[in-house]
Amino acid sequence: MKRAAIYARVSTPDQHLENQLLDLSKLAAQRGFEIVREYTDRGISGSKAKRPGLDAMMADARRGEFSVVLVAAFDRLARSTKSFLSTVEELEQLGIALISAREAVDTTGAMGRMFVTLVASIAELERSLIVERIRSGMRRARLEGQRLGRAPIAIDRDALVRDRLSGMSLTETAKRYRVSRATVVRLVREASQRQTVAAA
Repeated sequence: MKRAAIYARVSTPDQHLENQLLDLSKLAAQRGFEIVREYTDRGISGSKAKRPGLDAMMADARRGEFSVVLVAAFDRLARSTKSFLSTVEELEQLGIALISAREAVDTTGAMGRMFVTLVASIAELERSLIVERIRSGMRRARLEGQRLGRAPIAIDRDALVRDRLSGMSLTETAKRYRVSRATVVRLVREASQRQTVAAA
């Protein structure tokens, strides 16, 4: 009986891993695999190369803890083609097969490996299109005069800078003007830079 690992990931904390784990457990039973461990990442984008669950799985893979990895879909493993193919290549070098429930493909054969490359490219294209749509929306919003990002802080900046430079503590200044300590530091730095430019 082959020893199998399950890897599941959701992008946001409010999504549920249980459905993926249940479906993959059923797939393992159908294939006659023994599940030795489940690895999960919750609230982490597939575009991030470093993930605690994935890192733990790869560390166990290098120790030969299992010979098969089951995922709900290829994009659960990674969104980036580079990251995805790097992971698949390392698994292949370790003699570990990757099986995806949604794509119904495993990497043990030439056709499976070819399909992996195609699907990974499509996933990256999809992500690029999403990013481009967001950028396009932001450009349209700017043309329509909409403000993007945080609204300006409605405080007396000069007074804040004077109080801070006169000896008021960072914490006291932040409390008085109801802003964060980081904002106080930034405003004082910006004021100092303006004075330096004016003096030059």
